[in-house]
This record gives sequence, structure tokens and C-alpha cells, in this order.
Amino acid sequence: MNRNKMAMALCIALLVSGICTAVLARQISGRKKTAQVENSYVALAKPVVGGTVIKLDDLKMIAWPANVPLSGGFTKTQDVIGRTALVTMAQDSPVMNQNLAAPGAGVGLSVKIPDGMRAISLKSDDVIGVSGFLFPGSHVDVLVTYKLNNGQSDPMTATVLQNAEVLASGKKIAADPEGKAADVAEVTLLLTPGDAAKAVLASNQGTIHFVLRNGVDTGEEKTAPVQMAQLSGVAPNIAPKAVTKVSLAPIHEAKPRNTIETVSGDKSTSASF
Repeated sequence: MNRNKMAMALCIALLVSGICTAVLARQISGRKKTAQVENSYVALAKPVVGGTVIKLDDLKMIAWPANVPLSGGFTKTQDVIGRTALVTMAQDSPVMNQNLAAPGAGVGLSVKIPDGMRAISLKSDDVIGVSGFLFPGSHVDVLVTYKLNNGQSDPMTATVLQNAEVLASGKKIAADPEGKAADVAEVTLLLTPGDAAKAVLASNQGTIHFVLRNGVDTGEEKTAPVQMAQLSGVAPNIAPKAVTKVSLAPIHEAKPRNTIETVSGDKSTSASF
């Protein structure tokens, strides 16, 4: 009898174990099936430099897990073909809407100019400037060295623009992926219309210099122009203020109106009042 009970208990244990194993296997299988569900997104078949118009042979489709949403991605290549890349993108990376110019926006530099802004190119100084390290996306201050037209012989340097964004370095509108420096003859800045007018005036008055800023430094400071005398610690030569001349009318003596003559003996005196 004990053997019958033991056999029955063993059968029950095997049955319960089988049921648990089946349930667990079904759950694991369901999870695997869920994880295996994928979507297809448009990606790059090769690296694309900013400013390039994307063509069909630049693209490919890649599988993407369905449980990881890709906001801004594309599921059709025809939605990407013909649009211009705003930034340099690596091979195999999904194409994102925020990295492309708007459809029909055109090509080249114009697609990177926001509404209300202007692009202007200024000649850079390869010797004393930092033109070789001014990549698209850098921020600079613009200084000008000039002489006043009031007879002052010493030159002075003034800051005319602060925190201006570099839109293009030479003919490149995207930074080198490896960060290599390259000497350029001109730098294109993204400015407001008012700042663009200041830049044109400064370039016609003297020599333009670029001062590279920290990437996260967006502050602006009030800086006074620096004169040659200040380099040696001497007080700046301030032009004297104009002196206003006041013309005074000449003072004339009042003419006498009455005269009294007094005769005393052989002497005569007169008095006027």
C-alpha cells in the first residue's frame, strides 16, 4: 500500500512539474516572439556630409525593434530622397527628420539660414587669427582694428560682434568628422540684419579678427575699445572736448547828456552827467 501511495504521489508531482514547465515555456516563447517583432527604418548606406543632397544609393533599410520607438525616423526611402543633410551623418545610422532640410528648401548654404537671419562672409587672417580652427557651428567674437578720422594716429581695436555662429568655414558648411584644422581665406557668419550691417562697416574700416569662444559660453560683456597707449599701461589718449566760444559785445561808454561849466575868476571847469 505504501508503494501505491508513493507511486501516486510521484505521478502527481510529475504532472504538476509538467504543467509548470509547459506554462513557463509558453511565456518564454511569447516573450521571444514579442522581441522578434521588428520595424524597418531608412538608414545610411554610407557616410553623408552636411550640405549633401541625399540620393537613393545613399540609403538602405535596417531592422529596428518594434518596442523601441524611433521618433523622427522614416519608413520609406522616397520621403528622404532629394532632401539636404544639415549635418554630417555616419554610415548605418538611421536618417532623422531633424537632420534634414525641409522639403523644397533648396541646396547648399541657404538651407541652414533660419528665417529672419542672414549669412555674410568675412575675410580671415591666417597669421594672427584662428581661422584654421573655425569649424561650422563654432561661436566667435568679431574684433576690428582701425584708426579714427579725427587726426588720431594710434590705432584702436574694438569688439563689434559677440557670440556669432560660424555657418561655413571656407567652402565647407559641415565640420570635418576627424576635427582636422584647415586654413581658410574667409569665414561665413550667421547674423541678424543689424549685426550684418555692423560686420560690413567694420570690414571696410580696418582689419577683422576672430576670437574663438567656448562652446557653452553664450554671455556678452561690455568692452571698451583698446588704444595703443594702453598696451604700455599709459592712460588712453582721449580727444579733448570741443570748447564753445562765446562772443561778447564790446562795451561802449555812455555818452554824457548834460554838461555844466563853472567859471571862477580866470579859471573855467566843466562836469558832464
